[in-house]
Amino acid sequence: MYEATFSIRDSGPYTESTREADCRIELWCNEHADLLYVSGPAVDPVTDRVESEVGLEERLDGTDETLLVTSSCLKANDEATIETYMRRNNCLLLPPIRYENGRKICRILALDSRALTDVYEGLHADELDVDVRSKGEIRFPTSSSQLFGLEDVVPDLTSRQRETLLSAVENGYYELPRETTTDALAAELGISRRTAEDHLRRAERKLITSLATHIS
Repeated sequence: MYEATFSIRDSGPYTESTREADCRIELWCNEHADLLYVSGPAVDPVTDRVESEVGLEERLDGTDETLLVTSSCLKANDEATIETYMRRNNCLLLPPIRYENGRKICRILALDSRALTDVYEGLHADELDVDVRSKGEIRFPTSSSQLFGLEDVVPDLTSRQRETLLSAVENGYYELPRETTTDALAAELGISRRTAEDHLRRAERKLITSLATHIS
């Protein structure tokens, strides 16, 4: 069995809604409706577009995150969804589908590597921009090797949280002793110290909470 992660740029409403927004969507399709988890500071514009193009049945809001239940399933109204290529090449799609920065991130399982190649070639033939983020063989599952990749362990960070966290790591903020300060990080990123510290705290909380569920 083989697995690949494809990053696809298309014109679907979920993809397009994240193109300019500092936001991320995770999608679970339930045939008659979609369950969407939207995270990031730009939740409202994304939600407005989903409501206008797909329809909404329910919305639950948190801090920089929203859970949406749509009125219908996106694939029922769009013949060019990724499921079309799955059926054509006898592949399996591992939920959730992620949308970020105007791209759709799909994890795909296939019984042979050629099927993954056929999916890629089919998407490319339909003039879709496709990047292969990873591809490899799954040999034998055991009780200690769950079927998830690094992207399932790393939580949903907004682009600003990710940028601030990476800058902190690169500049030695987490070294002992620390080699930089939040004042310096804020100056480098062009934001206030308070905003930089808020981004770091939120990113750290998400990372620690997510990792704890996999090491407990």
